[in-house]
Order: sequence, then C-alpha cells, then structure tokens
Amino acid sequence: MTRRACVLAGIGAWLPPGVVTNADIEARLATSDEWIRRRTGIRQRHAVQDGMAASDLAVEACARALKSAELSQVDAVVLTTSTPDRPLPATAPAVAARLGLGPVPAFDVSAVCSGFLYGLAVASGLVAAGTADRVLLVGSEVYSSIVDPLDRSTAVLFGDGAAAAVLRAGSADEPGALGPVVLGSDGDFGDLIRIPAGGSRQRAPAAPGDDYFQMAGSEVFRHAVNRMSEASRQAVAAAGWRLADVDRLAAHQANARILGALGAELGLPPCRVLSNIDAVGNTGSASVPLLLAQAAADGGVAPGHRVLLTAFGGGLAWGATTLTWPALLPC
Repeated sequence: MTRRACVLAGIGAWLPPGVVTNADIEARLATSDEWIRRRTGIRQRHAVQDGMAASDLAVEACARALKSAELSQVDAVVLTTSTPDRPLPATAPAVAARLGLGPVPAFDVSAVCSGFLYGLAVASGLVAAGTADRVLLVGSEVYSSIVDPLDRSTAVLFGDGAAAAVLRAGSADEPGALGPVVLGSDGDFGDLIRIPAGGSRQRAPAAPGDDYFQMAGSEVFRHAVNRMSEASRQAVAAAGWRLADVDRLAAHQANARILGALGAELGLPPCRVLSNIDAVGNTGSASVPLLLAQAAADGGVAPGHRVLLTAFGGGLAWGATTLTWPALLPC
C-alpha cells in the first residue's frame, strides 16, 4: 500500500503594517544602526498595533494560503505560537471560526521558534493516519508583547508576523511532498531561552524582567548551529539526498551570523541560503513559512528547487525536513 504523503499545496503570509526601524530603537536604547546590523543583520522589523493579537495575524495569513491553494475548506487547523491570544483556550479554534471553517479540529503547538517544523510533523501524522486530507498550518507571533523594549539583547531581534501553509494528502514522489521530519529536544538547556514567570512553576515575577522573554545569546548561537546542522544532515540523508543536492536552505531567521555559520557548516554557498531577516527580524515560529512565502513571491525559490527546511528554538527544540518546491499560485 502506498504511503500517504503530506504535500504543500498553498502558502501565504501577512506582516502587520507597523515598522520599527533601527533608528527607532536608537531613540530609546544605547545602541546604533551599525551595531545592530553588524551583530544581527537586521535593519527593521514589523510590529502590531494596540489591540492586535496572534489570531488577527493568523487569519490574514491563512486567508492568503487558502487562496494560494484554491481551497475554502480544510479538515484541521494547527497553529504554532509562543504568543497566544491568552493562556487558554488555544488560539487555533478562534482562527478556524473566523475563517468560517466550521467545527474542524483546531489546536495549538508550542515549540517556540521550531514550532513550524513540529507543526509539519503533526500535519504529516494527521495525513498519514487518514485523520485529515487537508491541513492548514500557521505560525503566528506577536513577540512585541513579550520582549522587554529596554533590553538591547532582545529588543533589536524580534518582530511580529504570520505565515501559513496548506498541506494535502498526496504521493511521496510528487513535487511538494514532505520528506521525513527530523525532530529533537534537550530540556537540560531549557533556561537558555525562557520567560520565567506566568506559568504554574512561577506565576508572578520574582525579579524585574521575569515576565519578559530572556535569552543567553552566545550559548544559543552555539547550540543553534550545531543542532540545525545535525538535523539537516539527518533530514537530507533520510530523503535520499546529498547536501550538494540542496538548492535552497530555508532556515529559521534567528540572526544573520547564525545563518552564515549554518550555511558554512553545511557547505552551502551564500546564494543557496534564503534570508529575509534584514526586513522582518526574528519572527519565531512564523520565520520559516514567512521566508518561504516571500521567496516564492520574489523568485528566490522556484518549482523544482530542492529545499531544506530547518529551525531551532527554546526547549531546546529543533527540526528539519525536505521537499521539492511545487508550482504554487502566488499568495
């Protein structure tokens, strides 16, 4: 019996209209445009308006992905986020309702910046099990709601945004079919990326900043390169490829220096490493699908390209997979 594969059928993205430039950050922090660009590769990032939440961004991105797939209905909605509308209920059911999808199963996945890769594994499982023929997967993040605007180490990095993919049942040998998804985690290093307060472990801040996103940057850099390169090699091998076969690397847009180090570690020339971090910053679990949607729109990725996807984030958690890029309607 032929295995049901999960196939990319549509993609869409949405960025909130507000833009925060490096000059805007210079006005409130002891930093400079030159320092930010040199350390991160970022020149601007997008930010929501007051009252706008992750579900608002997700609905916009999902509508574009559904249009790209020429669909009005799916069998399940999976939303990846670190910034849900509220602690409970999950944000995905609200997104499904606002899209008019009816009583389909809808739930959130929490895996920080690797959330979209974890979501791809979940979608693949739903399709393989026959639970769903069409899955709407969306990463939506409002990092401006959890980042301390006065913390130079994080305030310069993160932006808001959402991107979605429609995945359908198909065959493993057709364009767009996902290869095996490689996942991993290491909770021994969970404190490297965290928000200490707000959960059942520590409900209220015990110290200033405990309710904001915190990250040990230098340690994260080392783990990110090592874990993404390891997962990427495993995913490429599982797909029956060689690293030299990879036409485009779509990696989590954490930092331009991480991207450069990862590309070098994998032996991929810069022209094969997709990047949009300069214009959007680090958008968490929305990063990889947003990168793919923009690359598809501007010709950075084209039908037939063999694409390697990888991401790394808090948990620590990471993942990677492959696909041959299909012909998609523009979003």
